[in-house]
Amino acid sequence: MSDIYDIPFDAVVVAGGDYPTAPQSLGVLHNAPYVVCCDGAADRYIATGRVPHAIVGDGDSISAFNRAKYAAILHCIAEQETNDQTKAVRYLMERGMKHIAIVGATGRREDHTLGNISLLIEYARAGAHVRSFTDHGVFIPCNGSTTLKCRKGQQVSIFNFTAKELCSEGLLYPIYDFTNWWQGTLNECTGESFTINAEGEYMLFLNY
Repeated sequence: MSDIYDIPFDAVVVAGGDYPTAPQSLGVLHNAPYVVCCDGAADRYIATGRVPHAIVGDGDSISAFNRAKYAAILHCIAEQETNDQTKAVRYLMERGMKHIAIVGATGRREDHTLGNISLLIEYARAGAHVRSFTDHGVFIPCNGSTTLKCRKGQQVSIFNFTAKELCSEGLLYPIYDFTNWWQGTLNECTGESFTINAEGEYMLFLNY
């Protein structure tokens, strides 16, 4: 059984959406042993008085001033088949860092938000243990059975990707093999833990 903060993250990726403001997401960021900024987030992170360990992306969003000042840690990857969040995750995984938290991946543009969330499944398939923290909760890609700590009344949503035989323990409403993302939203924990059993992949979102 685990809770949403129990992974000893190797690194945090700061993506180019809304910069985190909630204590939970800021806590994950400020306690990170290693920080990689997507180039669209680098200016905002540096403006807080901190310097990331690396800046990764296609290099089109960072200011000219910071591009020159932090050239030694700027890793420009020109290919456009992946977004900057994916480039940052791959950069970390290539260096052996697979326990990864992501902040700032939502907001600003809804299409980017949906893309960034769905990509968590791809990272999990590649072997990453990844969670994406927003200002409201955390997205967790899962495969098979998962048990998490929670508090009574805490809201949880389940988004099906490839899972079959979905069932749960410790949730207020029964779950099934959802065929649309809205069907698994706004469930509720009935105790201090819950379990999802399934064959295949799904995404959890736990409200703080």
